[in-house]
Amino acid sequence: MIAYITIGSNDLPRAKAFYQAILPPLGYDFSEGREGLSFVLPVPEGEQPSAPDVYVKRPFDGAPATAGNGMMVAFQARTQAEVRDLHGAALAAGGQDDGAPGFRAAYSAGFFVGYLRDPDGNKIALFSSNPDEPSRDD
Repeated sequence: MIAYITIGSNDLPRAKAFYQAILPPLGYDFSEGREGLSFVLPVPEGEQPSAPDVYVKRPFDGAPATAGNGMMVAFQARTQAEVRDLHGAALAAGGQDDGAPGFRAAYSAGFFVGYLRDPDGNKIALFSSNPDEPSRDD
């Protein structure tokens, strides 16, 4: 299991606007501290986390944050409409489109995904594979 993901940022206020546009609607609680931004899914008492926490911070070594080539973090939405809505909210919050929401021929018929770049250039995917919704082949 992945316990947490840390995403580097050079501009925490811009990163905050971007990630607050997509993560709280997916159920993440937000907090901000001296070291950066924290997004954590609530875990009922007595249960183990089922998804990783997300931290957005300046790099620990003090060097500029850079986007990793080939690195991407994907967040699962509940519906295709939520993917579209969150993709739009992220664009309005300073993100850049890296692939409009839709089905991709290379993926399974029910995999609906939109791609973005956050304000620091990190690649983010928002996807839904809800079996109760139409697929590419419907």
